[in-house]
Amino acid sequence: MKTAVIYWSGTGNTEAMALSVAKGAEESGAEVDIKRVSEITPSQLLGYDAVALGCPSMGAEILEENEMEPFVSELEKIDGMKGKRLVLFGSYGWGEGEWMQNWNIRMKKAGFSLLQDGLIIKDTPDEEGKNLCIQLGKELTKK
Repeated sequence: MKTAVIYWSGTGNTEAMALSVAKGAEESGAEVDIKRVSEITPSQLLGYDAVALGCPSMGAEILEENEMEPFVSELEKIDGMKGKRLVLFGSYGWGEGEWMQNWNIRMKKAGFSLLQDGLIIKDTPDEEGKNLCIQLGKELTKK
């Protein structure tokens, strides 16, 4: 299963999550490409069977506005993405996870096959958090 793990990270916390999600997908036998959101276009995701998107909570619990938000907005408009297997993940430092709840709803409305609610981890992922990310990658690529 060809899988993309796409993320934006400011402090490295979401990047650490992305690396663990990719590890889990690879352990399941998937072919994995891991990229920062600035390294790929939304239309390039049409070539993948499954997608993991990661972004931390920013400001008043929103997606990062300069790269991730425009990427997700464009992604929502691509008809060929409907039904695509998707998981979401991200780190946060404050709040209750509202940004992820809103992102879950948004991706479902766009027609993605969201396999579970987005995974959120407070601050830097510890070993337990990394294991949750590995399991998320395995779930995404389960046949």
